[in-house]
Amino acid sequence: MVSATIHRAARIDDAILAWRERRGRKRGWRGTVVPYTGYGSTTWVRVLCRVLLSRGTEHPQTLEQNSSRRIRGWRSFITVPVVDAEVIVTVAGVEHRLSADRGGLIDAVIPAELAPGWQRITLATEGSAPVPADVFIVDPAARFGVICDVDDTVMVTALPRPLVAAWNTFVLDEHARVPVPGMAVFLDRMVHARPGSPIIYLSTGAWNVAPTLNRFMSRNLYPAGALLLTDWGPTVDRWFRSGRDHKVQNLDRLASEFPNIRWLLVGDDGQHDEDLYRDFSQAHPGQVRAIAIRRMSTGEAVLAGGRSRHDDAEDTESDGVLRLSAPDGAGLLALLKNAHLPD
Repeated sequence: MVSATIHRAARIDDAILAWRERRGRKRGWRGTVVPYTGYGSTTWVRVLCRVLLSRGTEHPQTLEQNSSRRIRGWRSFITVPVVDAEVIVTVAGVEHRLSADRGGLIDAVIPAELAPGWQRITLATEGSAPVPADVFIVDPAARFGVICDVDDTVMVTALPRPLVAAWNTFVLDEHARVPVPGMAVFLDRMVHARPGSPIIYLSTGAWNVAPTLNRFMSRNLYPAGALLLTDWGPTVDRWFRSGRDHKVQNLDRLASEFPNIRWLLVGDDGQHDEDLYRDFSQAHPGQVRAIAIRRMSTGEAVLAGGRSRHDDAEDTESDGVLRLSAPDGAGLLALLKNAHLPD
């Protein structure tokens, strides 16, 4: 009974998407690729992008490039994805053909021989002009990396209270979003202390808000890195996607992809990051260098539905993982300097 209800939700969602695509194509819209930052090693690359319908006069990426425009969050959720679209990915002169999923998303790993550091690939669909996408190739010698939460760690959003979350996501002007004090400097110091080290931003937010987040982080001088989000809407087996599962799966994936890297895990005390990171460090012993938790203010904690009881602290548990807590990036940076991290 429950299974039938859940599958019905997925079918309704698919029917709505198909109707919107047909309606858009009757108006002359065509598919275009919106690229996202990817990552990889010297032998493979993880390609991330979405295929959306565009009027032809304005590419969906135009909104991302024009950071001076004042854009409400709801506009990110009225785009029309192209289901099962074919995307031609060109890496170092070699073409690969990939198929988008039911949300127009491509998240695929392809073989590639690229040098460490920032590289560029191209993406195209339906005869459209190729668009560039940046990918960060992790140095094989890298032994340190950063995985960072977004909500209330990079940007104050007061999640997961539904009404506040909806206001921040759908209504609030993106220029009104507030960065967490000192966090951009903290993250920048961490990745630049060791050249070639990756930074991955892991969030439960939808891919629809990726352009907004990219503009926000660029405007506030956060170090560039891949952004791992989740699709929006029902899945084939449930009404709502699990944000926790999304984080767990990507954490496990990164541990498998880069077994020699010891990660600095950065989060906050309002969305169960501490529990997720503790479980991850136990499941992957030796792959976590430290866990840095940003403590929310009292007002933020109330909106977010509570917080853990940790004060500013530095502690190393029996598993050898350093655990730190402070209210902002400057506090975390000071604690990590005292702990000689990265060493």
